[in-house]
Amino acid sequence: MGLLDLFAVASMPVIKVLLITAVGLFLALDNVNLLGKDARIQVNHLVHYVFNPALVGGNLADTITFENVVQLWFMPVNILLTFIIGSVLGWILVKLTRPPKHLEGLILGVCSAGNLGNLPIIIIPAICKDKGSPFGDSDVCYRYGMAYASLSMAVGAVYIWTYVYNIMRVSASIVPKDDYRTSSFKLEASGEILELPSDEETSEPKTPTKDNMDDAYAVLLSSNESEETVKVPISVKIKHLLGKLVVNSNFRAIFSPATLGAIVGFIIGVVPQIRKLMIGSDAPLHVIEDSVTMLGEAAVPVITLIMGANLLKGLKGASASFWTIIGIIAVRYIFLPILGILVIKGVTQMGLVQPDPLYQFILLLQYALPPAMAIGTIAQLFGAGESECSIIMLWTYVLASVAVTLWSTYFMWIVA
Repeated sequence: MGLLDLFAVASMPVIKVLLITAVGLFLALDNVNLLGKDARIQVNHLVHYVFNPALVGGNLADTITFENVVQLWFMPVNILLTFIIGSVLGWILVKLTRPPKHLEGLILGVCSAGNLGNLPIIIIPAICKDKGSPFGDSDVCYRYGMAYASLSMAVGAVYIWTYVYNIMRVSASIVPKDDYRTSSFKLEASGEILELPSDEETSEPKTPTKDNMDDAYAVLLSSNESEETVKVPISVKIKHLLGKLVVNSNFRAIFSPATLGAIVGFIIGVVPQIRKLMIGSDAPLHVIEDSVTMLGEAAVPVITLIMGANLLKGLKGASASFWTIIGIIAVRYIFLPILGILVIKGVTQMGLVQPDPLYQFILLLQYALPPAMAIGTIAQLFGAGESECSIIMLWTYVLASVAVTLWSTYFMWIVA
């Protein structure tokens, strides 16, 4: 296929996403209010607890077997590499733009964590079902593509709620005292409502203590805020950082319903006895698989509507540094994809990745996605950088319509 044909194939799913996103944005307007704050909370509950687990678990159970699970070992490693490379680029951006200290974690977060679940789950089916798709039979492409995207969603959720969560937690701990919220409020977090207590409900001081300014900040963020200069070996700092991640991670979010759905799907797919009972038209319990699949099919359109509704905040007077936004766009849509091509080409030539064009395409796509929507949830949780996060999300997702289309075209061309 020529580049123009591939561009047409790649542009169709992005156009579909934009159209449905625009509908979600329209439904969230104050004059319409069909996807207002309360409605989004309720719909997010359905997506978080029902649709996403059904989508992830159903697709993995249908396509993952004991024989092919070994071939997918590189995907978790590849996702980890996207976080590491993005963090290094984000750290360079922080040094160049010198943002306020409490926003450094946000910048590292948006540079390192891509939308590894929702967008691939939206894009892959549209590409597979297009008659000009370079990935062969549409049904086979859809089955395996959705399994790869589901695994990407599950692994990405674990990394976001361990690594990014803690980086933003440490960074937000130096917000000036006057900026801390003093009244209890409800927060929509991955479909859950979290209660943060008011000053009157807790005897703990809001001002962060020295313990909160732990070595994770010294390692990954600017170190010039510490009051004492102590020379500590980098190995000791990293060891202490890993300990902090284990102690302070939001394990409830790590083992989210989508992650649990992925675990169940793996078990059903890998264990032959269970697979024979549930998977396939001749299986005695195939009605369970059909029901789960039916629920999972509702996830993609609902996720897209909610994504559009959540972007409304970026239109309501939010502000962020111009050069910070330009830097984030450059990291996510220029430097990360280029480095991703070098990584995937290298591991493919070394024989570490199976020669499957669809699998390689998804590995490459993971380097060219906009920031994860969960970052906005984390920013709300710690009350630091919410408005800046909204405007960053708005511009990165608007430009994703061009960037993701162009990179998808190029990725299909080099793997096909």
